[in-house]
Amino acid sequence: MDLDKDNANPTILLASDLPSRSLSNPSSISKPRADGSTGLFDTLIPSYTYLNDLLAPPSPSSSEADSDDENVFEEIDEQEVYDLISTISDPEHPLSLGSLAVVNLPDIHIKTPPTTSRNPISTVTVLVTPTITHCSLATVIGLGVRVRLEQALPPRFRVDVRIKEGTHSTGEAVNKQLGDKERVAAALENGTLMGVLRKMLATCV
Repeated sequence: MDLDKDNANPTILLASDLPSRSLSNPSSISKPRADGSTGLFDTLIPSYTYLNDLLAPPSPSSSEADSDDENVFEEIDEQEVYDLISTISDPEHPLSLGSLAVVNLPDIHIKTPPTTSRNPISTVTVLVTPTITHCSLATVIGLGVRVRLEQALPPRFRVDVRIKEGTHSTGEAVNKQLGDKERVAAALENGTLMGVLRKMLATCV
């Protein structure tokens, strides 16, 4: 059975080796407790609650708060994009794209427009690394990543998925297919292909 696979013995990363929010941002580990305390010696410091009202800034009116909420976008960074796609199943192996290093955090880039721009569209670029240079499923993997992000990200994001330069023998041809909206739309109308993609995305959390 393994003889029919493009890569019967891929390199597999341990779960502990995969990037995560806690590893990429150690400061996020230390958070205030439910009671507002942050350290062992907080109880030694007297708290004067009557000063809270004097020092607290005035609260905005409900109309101002609603207006601010409409103008604030949820921050999405490369780690969050990685978390969305790293759990996609490989179409050939019962392993995730993250554990096979097919998708990697350093190969994810988000380009946001300047604050003065009238175009609010941000671009998420993901470079895919096939496990071998002649992988016949590179296009399918790229489609899976693209479908996952287009389903999960807000409409203000444009998704650009490519094969990383030098990692596939026909990378340029695959990139043309992944970048052609009409060809992608036609491919997604293929029932057999959609079945494969649904299986790949079934493991996403």
